[in-house]
Amino acid sequence: MKYALVIPDGCADEPQASLGGKTPLQAARTPHMDAIARLGETGLADHVPASMPSGSDVGTMSLFGYDPLQFHTGRAPLEAAAQGIELGADDWAVRCNFVTVDRGVMKSFTAGQISNADGARLIEMLQKQHCGDEHWKFYQGVSYRNLLLYRSRDGRAPLKQDTTTTPPHDITDQPIAGHLPLGSGACDLRAMMDASAKLFADCDVNRERTARGEPLATQIWLWGQGRRPAFVPFADRFGVQGAVITAVDLLRGIGRLLGWQVIEVPGATGYLDTDYAAKGRYAIEALKGGTDFIVVHVEATDEASHEGHTDEKVRALENIDHHIVGPLHAYLKEQGDYRLIVCPDHPTFCRTKTHSHGYVPFAMCGAGIEARGTTYDEPAAAESGVVLDRGCELMPRFFGR
Repeated sequence: MKYALVIPDGCADEPQASLGGKTPLQAARTPHMDAIARLGETGLADHVPASMPSGSDVGTMSLFGYDPLQFHTGRAPLEAAAQGIELGADDWAVRCNFVTVDRGVMKSFTAGQISNADGARLIEMLQKQHCGDEHWKFYQGVSYRNLLLYRSRDGRAPLKQDTTTTPPHDITDQPIAGHLPLGSGACDLRAMMDASAKLFADCDVNRERTARGEPLATQIWLWGQGRRPAFVPFADRFGVQGAVITAVDLLRGIGRLLGWQVIEVPGATGYLDTDYAAKGRYAIEALKGGTDFIVVHVEATDEASHEGHTDEKVRALENIDHHIVGPLHAYLKEQGDYRLIVCPDHPTFCRTKTHSHGYVPFAMCGAGIEARGTTYDEPAAAESGVVLDRGCELMPRFFGR
């Protein structure tokens, strides 16, 4: 028995005027996702509890069958795990974005999708210029996604449970003044953000970016802090060995903490230009190689939403359907008994350019699942009558447990 999950991150959305009142899922040509719906079951699941911020750290944790109210400690510790960084019991990890702030307004939470090469140089500058103290250390990630770690040597740390921060992708085109860190340790985080702005103001990296006509990395933005989580291994819960394909450190980290193999795919970028076909091929090869459960995560739909590009979101959905869902489903049907599910982690609205709370549609088919769906989109899922208020119940349902 083989199992597969495809995650079109943030694909759930509202009806769009530019799409004739349809959602991107309704407007996109997705014959393979629709086939899953017709062959099986559709429904709605809510992966983000109302008391928690909406994001992929919370949403995917729930999607994988783990109640975020019990297991979630923060986003950054998950990304630290992706890099193989061990956290002590009193250590903290903080997400560190390169951003573009112009006249006090968040213009880009990615500093124009800054390159790994430019990011590495900025991280080196931050570390050498001591934007923190001897307890703090910066780690490079991918593009704009980096980490800042606090290493505790005496069992104490400036950050506490009351420390609050705001994801920069939630405040695109908004003034940053009302969204700076608050609570315990906020002064330390703000001081490092301010120091980075002074350091970056006249650095070689930004002079070169100006010459190339690229957005400046004006400063770092610190958020998503947390301590190490403790998960029950996925194989112990569901009896299968898993593997994950993703270009996002967050998903790599969760995968490693669950005991999954993390499969690196050349050309997987975490953006709209990702190699969809390569992800589909590697997923099939993983199943052929003995993996019981393959997870394919695609960030492109979420990125299109953050940029407010409805047409790009539709195009990304069509690429996921054609290059990943279609070939993967065809292989699964050929090899024997299987189950396949498509589900995002949370809605991301093109209108607001940010993550939202609310239900997302799922479609799953395969051995033992009765065929009673129609198409894969938000209205069809709502009409099914299947509603999971606790999204963490979807994975046990998928595995028949």
